[in-house]
Amino acid sequence: MTAITRDDIRAVMDNIGVRAKAAAETLAASSGESRNRALMACAAALRNAEASIIAANAKDMAAGEQKGLSGAMLDRLKLDRGRIEAMARGLEDIAELDDPVGTVLADWARPNGLRIQRVRVPLGVIGIIYESRPNVTADAGGLCLKSGNAAILRGGSESFHSSTAIMECLAKGLRDAGLPETCIQMVPTTDRAAVGAMLTMTETIDVIVPRGGKSLIERVTAESKVPLFKHLEGICHTYIDGDADPDMARRVVLNAKMRRTGICGATETVLVDSRASRAILPGVIDDLIAAGCEVRGDTETQSLDERVVPADDADWDTEYLDAIVAVKVVDGVEDAIEHIARHGSQHTEAIITANPETAETFLNRVDSAIVVWNASTQFADGGEFGMGAEIGISTGKLHARGPVGVEQLTSFKYVVRGTGQTRP
Repeated sequence: MTAITRDDIRAVMDNIGVRAKAAAETLAASSGESRNRALMACAAALRNAEASIIAANAKDMAAGEQKGLSGAMLDRLKLDRGRIEAMARGLEDIAELDDPVGTVLADWARPNGLRIQRVRVPLGVIGIIYESRPNVTADAGGLCLKSGNAAILRGGSESFHSSTAIMECLAKGLRDAGLPETCIQMVPTTDRAAVGAMLTMTETIDVIVPRGGKSLIERVTAESKVPLFKHLEGICHTYIDGDADPDMARRVVLNAKMRRTGICGATETVLVDSRASRAILPGVIDDLIAAGCEVRGDTETQSLDERVVPADDADWDTEYLDAIVAVKVVDGVEDAIEHIARHGSQHTEAIITANPETAETFLNRVDSAIVVWNASTQFADGGEFGMGAEIGISTGKLHARGPVGVEQLTSFKYVVRGTGQTRP
């Protein structure tokens, strides 16, 4: 790819925006069948390019190791045959979803004879800014395509080679289906000035979805002139109630923390009812440490196992994205809810309990995008929700909240049909 100087970035980004706007008009008028054909063609192209994608990813992995990325970050970055197949399958799953574009959400008639419908329509051009996970390139591109939106993708420098190889497959799929390649475009530079340009492209970008760490979200929130679907950090909690089943608690907490430590739905803090601290917590600690997790705990947690590292105030506000977890003993569900309200990021919280009343209190009172009863926080994923895939988890409250899938990437308009009515 041709090198782009900083002086050229604004012109390049403006051109990308203009082309995306034109592509969005084409997509809005396209049939669901044509968009599905493109998704299937993109999936086939990913499978056919497996070797070249893995080779490109090897460059990113080598650079990441040289930069000293953590094991969890390298895991987010890594692509292998299984993950490429998962990307392809994800695109096929998106193709199988109902077409959201043109769906009539409501239909009614007025006494004067006017017929009014609320109809689902694409948002237009969506800019996605993400960091090290290259699979987001396929997921985000596919979801935008399905929902009739053009996409401008800006991946992180760590995944540039991988994302470029994936983008080539998406472009081939669009060509094979007879849709413009400009329906999905990738920013062709790792220079951060391109992000700055995107954040001010109000004439061509309708919404921006930032997906990354706290520093990225803070920058985008502070600088963007374009509306946002904000994904804040995932400081997720699992609360073990005094009425929890011990075996379930141990199994769920281990999965919630250690299945994949580098994803936003990983539990970062375990809260334990004081009634369960001596009956359940020692086993939970033992499982986590045996799995290679560092446990940082409050005074009571430390008293149960000498291997527990003392926690400090910062631990309750940290998204580790690594094999580290903070553990605190609390005084029942009310104390747990208060802790989450003070330290959480409104992403995903879980309660483990056999008491339905306590569970309902937690589910109703915790103000997060996703609340879970007796299951792992790692289910915070659009694919697991049956949405095919997701662009991210929105922790805001306007327009979209939780997993952002095809429906969340649409808006609506009102279609009014009359027979010559005039307003008195």
